[in-house]
Amino acid sequence: MDHCPQLAFSEWILASASPRRHELLAKLGVKFRVELSAVDEWEDTDADPEALVRHNAIQKAAAVAAKFRDAMVLGSDTTVSLDGEVLNKPVDMDEARSMLRRLQGKTHTVFTAVAMVSVNNGIEDCFVESSNVRFKSLDDAAIEHYFSLVNPLDKAGAYGIQEGKDLIIAQYEGSLYNIMGLPIERLSAILRQNNWIL
Repeated sequence: MDHCPQLAFSEWILASASPRRHELLAKLGVKFRVELSAVDEWEDTDADPEALVRHNAIQKAAAVAAKFRDAMVLGSDTTVSLDGEVLNKPVDMDEARSMLRRLQGKTHTVFTAVAMVSVNNGIEDCFVESSNVRFKSLDDAAIEHYFSLVNPLDKAGAYGIQEGKDLIIAQYEGSLYNIMGLPIERLSAILRQNNWIL
């Protein structure tokens, strides 16, 4: 992924403020810029997690694509699902602690949706990737130690696998990049299959 592919569009825009997604998309060698969408995300804890991330990703991409109609816009959303409940970004540290207490010792699923929208090219496509993550058994001291190293407030489920992984995670199945917030293996395959990058 070190080469620099050609874009089949006037420009590529990432509709996300996430520094993790910025870093991961850059791994594909695609030149892009960031434009933030101002949509209100669906965050119902009782929602179907796959439907939730799909809805949010499409809304983010479509909002930006409406302004830059010749561009290819990528929107993405990630959430954590545990025992049938969606765990989004915690509102404060107390909720973050509660989330890790619930996740500890259990396996949960991370869902990430990636939407690709180009208005003038008639493109609206979206896929959802899932990965399973099993946490280590954690006591309150271990959780506080993790939070001393990682800010949990901007992360679904109050953790990031790219930071302090050995402190909290026993194992995972599926795409590591998906758990980080952008499954670039599948994204790259779709872009090339459709000749959206050349």
